[in-house]
Amino acid sequence: MSRFAVAGATGRLGRHVVDVLTERGHQTVPMSRATGVDIVTGEGLAEALTGAEVIIEVASWHASDQEAATEFFTTSASNLHEYGGKAGVARIVVASIIGADRATAGFVAAKKAHEELLLSGPLPVRILRAAQFHEFVGQFLDWRQGEVAYVPALPTQLVACRAVAEELVDLALEPGAPAPGAPIPEIAGPRTETMAEAAALLGARRGVKVVSVDGSGMPDAEIAAEGGFLPGPHAVLAGPTFQEWLDTQP
Repeated sequence: MSRFAVAGATGRLGRHVVDVLTERGHQTVPMSRATGVDIVTGEGLAEALTGAEVIIEVASWHASDQEAATEFFTTSASNLHEYGGKAGVARIVVASIIGADRATAGFVAAKKAHEELLLSGPLPVRILRAAQFHEFVGQFLDWRQGEVAYVPALPTQLVACRAVAEELVDLALEPGAPAPGAPIPEIAGPRTETMAEAAALLGARRGVKVVSVDGSGMPDAEIAAEGGFLPGPHAVLAGPTFQEWLDTQP
């Protein structure tokens, strides 16, 4: 049994990480503002990391603004290195986004800065890059203005949060460091589809009309259209398709 501190433990992905760790018999310290731990201000962080062997970092910013998201990710990364080092943590394992290394704008570019700062810190860091989550699709419907949701027809390979959590825990439990030159691990769902196609399936269930658009107004839309955010040949493909996942939702 190991002791894991999970940053972002009450979030969309963090809840699944905590569940997987608990099911596998590990001791888990949930870290979020809801549990009295703030990885940006440092409040409660020293106490939460006491005795922890590994930090799993799955905290996320609530908006897409690049500047604010970058500030959140870089500040939290610095704090996890600082407080984690003082607590004797062995390493940090973090969830990122497939294609983050190619990003030039928006939220994904903030994750690129997050990766870079984490990797430059004193503690060993392992990264798992994931495709967009099944659970993310609903936000396109929530963001609509009026009766119609306009969703970009950009290619993606949606993956379930549970599948990402399982792969992330596996990575956290791997001994030693990755082989020199090894690619950063990736995980994605079993097939490529467009975000608009997935949103249309969800929209039909919710009674929301979805109209497919080219996505030209989104950050790095050209990179996305060319498949820049799709998994590479080394990626793990796991979990249900979006339709299969949707069929299991209440």
